[in-house]
Amino acid sequence: MQNEFWEQRYAEPGLAYGDKPNAFLQRCADQFRLGQKALVIGDGEGRNGVWLAEQGLDVLSVDLSTVGLEKARQLAAQRGVTIRTECADLSRWDWPEGEYDHVVIIYVHFPPDIREKIHHQALMALKPGGQIIFEAFTVEQLEHDSGGPPVKEMLYDEPLVRADFSSGEFEFLQSCVEHLDEGKYHVGDAAIIRARIRRK
Repeated sequence: MQNEFWEQRYAEPGLAYGDKPNAFLQRCADQFRLGQKALVIGDGEGRNGVWLAEQGLDVLSVDLSTVGLEKARQLAAQRGVTIRTECADLSRWDWPEGEYDHVVIIYVHFPPDIREKIHHQALMALKPGGQIIFEAFTVEQLEHDSGGPPVKEMLYDEPLVRADFSSGEFEFLQSCVEHLDEGKYHVGDAAIIRARIRRK
């Protein structure tokens, strides 16, 4: 069901969430070094993975949608960079361990029965000292119409994020309302949570 939803969304003309990277990810630019490895999960049409490649990172973008990943490769080609892509269901994926400097999780919302396990695997995919860069909608997003799943159980709050990444070290955690302008599906005031979490 989820797969069909994303294939249809990404089959629409243009880029559903635009071609610019997420604003919080951009603000983390001082964290990136030439040649570092980044894993971008749920990267869709590639706006974040392609931008990281433009910063000189070795990027693997993983998504459930073949259509989205094809658009990601096209975007990379247009920008003159290369990203690797893999189509996978993250709940069944053979996750790497200790391989990445950064794992980027931007607006990736999982059902509760798989969310905690995936977040743990994302943390374990990092090298020691590597970091998760995370942004998602909070439960308060149900009061806004600027995007995200309309399902409370798939949204976040600070205690949940702290619990899911409890084996990591939080460098930053913030909940706020901010205006989004990301393509046609993330537009308007939104209730969001952001974090940077290091693997110890």
